[in-house]
Amino acid sequence: MISKIYVDCGGTVRKENNANFQLWSADDLDHRLQPQKVIEIIEMAEKELGLGNLEIEVEYQSETIGKYGLEFDGGRFLLKATQTDCLAKDKCGIPEAQPVNVVINESVSSCSPESGCC
Repeated sequence: MISKIYVDCGGTVRKENNANFQLWSADDLDHRLQPQKVIEIIEMAEKELGLGNLEIEVEYQSETIGKYGLEFDGGRFLLKATQTDCLAKDKCGIPEAQPVNVVINESVSSCSPESGCC
């Protein structure tokens, strides 16, 4: 479990708790964790740390250590890219992103850069 307490740029103290998985991929096929062992580790963490229903973050080694969310598509788990964001836009004077209005020129049948539809 990762607990993070921090102050955002607007002066608000924030607290987060996440269940953290570190994935390490190696060429050594003889020492990989079997699914039952992973389940045992998760069950022990739930019991000893009192995890509850936390958001899951996954750390995975690429160029540097990347943090990902986790999604399930019905058949497999997928790493979901995470992004940073300003948590105090209203206090920092940063406007919320506005939806882009698209005007479609119905008299044009193709979408080339000169057509006006793109």
